[in-house]
Amino acid sequence: MSEIKNRIDFVYIFDVQDGNPNGDPDAGNLPRVDAETGMGLVTDVCLKRKVRNYVQIAKGCTNGYDIFIKEKAILNKSIDAAHEEDSVKNAKDKTSAARVVMCQKFYDIRTFGAVMSTGKNAGQVRGPIQFTFARSIDPITSMEHSITRMAVATEKESEKQSGDNRTMGRKATIPYGLYVCHGFISANLAQQTGFSEEDLSLFWDALKNMFDVDRSAARGLMSAQKLIVFKHNSILGNAPANKLFNLVNVEKTCIGAPRKFEDYIVTIDYQNLPSGVTIEEMI
Repeated sequence: MSEIKNRIDFVYIFDVQDGNPNGDPDAGNLPRVDAETGMGLVTDVCLKRKVRNYVQIAKGCTNGYDIFIKEKAILNKSIDAAHEEDSVKNAKDKTSAARVVMCQKFYDIRTFGAVMSTGKNAGQVRGPIQFTFARSIDPITSMEHSITRMAVATEKESEKQSGDNRTMGRKATIPYGLYVCHGFISANLAQQTGFSEEDLSLFWDALKNMFDVDRSAARGLMSAQKLIVFKHNSILGNAPANKLFNLVNVEKTCIGAPRKFEDYIVTIDYQNLPSGVTIEEMI
């Protein structure tokens, strides 16, 4: 597979309507929020989870596309299994050899990296792709809704309600939020982990489609709205990432609280694009 030879930075814009994009377990699973500004937050870990889920569904954990951090996984079993490979058994540096095997087998390791210094030890991997937290353009309004389940779990609960059998609960949502995330792809680290152009194409597919294969009643309507990719013509890059990100402007155009993506306009300042960098709007 062809290796990546160019540094890449990207802006990923998505929105949520009547849902909770990323609950905070330390705050009753309410939507994450910047306490000082009121802006909504979605963690990088949350977004990586969705990429992993998409790849797992799209590739079915076939050879080279298995997922290391997946539901109910026992990580040391995968690390120990790598040490049973002949290439590792016969190696002088078994930790390094196991690390190579793990990168070859698991898509998320060669993409995001991993700490594998437990079990028989496969060392650590720095992944070529990293996200920032996603932050909403405007402050979000967190709402809690009472919900009713027309059933109870036990006979004892039923007896207390004289057979009425209702259970009350709470559901947290935000009416609308438009979130912006920034990402970075290191060609140097990609060459170290074996992350290829084919892997990159799959990653773009994940960003475009991951919300559609990971629906949940709690998350409402989440949609990918913009994916703007800055590609440098060198491995080290031709401009600072923050300067490129400043070329993308998201502005609210409606009066009052926004409730849809069309209440914003996204513009790109092509005239001030540094030399040696190209832009592609993938969404």
